[in-house]
Amino acid sequence: MKAAVQKSPISPDCAFEVKFLKAPHFDPNWHFHSEYQLFIVLKGTGTRFIGDHVTPFQPGHLVFTGPNIPHLWQSDHEYFEGDKTLWTEGIVVYFQEDLLGKEFLQKKESWQLRQLFIRSQRGMEISGAANQQASALMKRLLHTTDFESVLTLLQLLHVLSHTSEYRLLASGGYTNQLKAGDTERMNKVHAYVMKNFREKITLDEVAAIANMTSSSFSRYFKTHANKTFSDFLTEIRIGHSCKLLAARKMDISQVCYESGFQTLSNFNRQFKAITQYSPLAYRKKYADTML
Repeated sequence: MKAAVQKSPISPDCAFEVKFLKAPHFDPNWHFHSEYQLFIVLKGTGTRFIGDHVTPFQPGHLVFTGPNIPHLWQSDHEYFEGDKTLWTEGIVVYFQEDLLGKEFLQKKESWQLRQLFIRSQRGMEISGAANQQASALMKRLLHTTDFESVLTLLQLLHVLSHTSEYRLLASGGYTNQLKAGDTERMNKVHAYVMKNFREKITLDEVAAIANMTSSSFSRYFKTHANKTFSDFLTEIRIGHSCKLLAARKMDISQVCYESGFQTLSNFNRQFKAITQYSPLAYRKKYADTML
């Protein structure tokens, strides 16, 4: 896999960049950059990584991330298997903090925008009416030009800076300690885990992927992911089980083993620890939201 590099995705002659993405899968590389980023999933499912945050994603999920916070939208395994009926779509917007000049954010009129930028350092998932408004504005950005596009982006930031319909993603103590070489190593680990999490994965296996001893890898992973590898693997498995429970095509014991857990009792315990629900209660809650 390619190592992540901090290159600007914004053309030198543009104030910001907006792109419509359509591909068999989203970029599978763990990376970070100096720009603020807005990203909405229009089509596709998978697992989202923002700093030390891990959760499934689906169409409609909208996230705002600040500069240099590592992120990855890892499409589900089936998107890499060549099925031409499966593909992903999304809209991404990049802009720099000095979009309106270096002094603008210091003015009193920019107070709420400054607060938004501070919140974005942990990544923000936007929901509710704010999600609908922001989504519509992002789609409009694809078709506007010149100063009208700048006004549309400002309107979008206005919506985000005034809403309370969001949740912060990375933990409060998270800081990015990755370098380009680290991201290449972490990409290898992520790719291996996402491909094999349904099977038993040992620490020795993953340490070998990273070309490290088990003890060195344990320390390395905890430093860069802000959690143990075991906790990370459990979060991946629980995220997958949430999607299976929502699909309602398997009973709970099938979901347990299909998600990589060896015993039903451990699955139930880990599921409740992470989601605050039992698997059965989660399935019922999800069904109720669909009514």
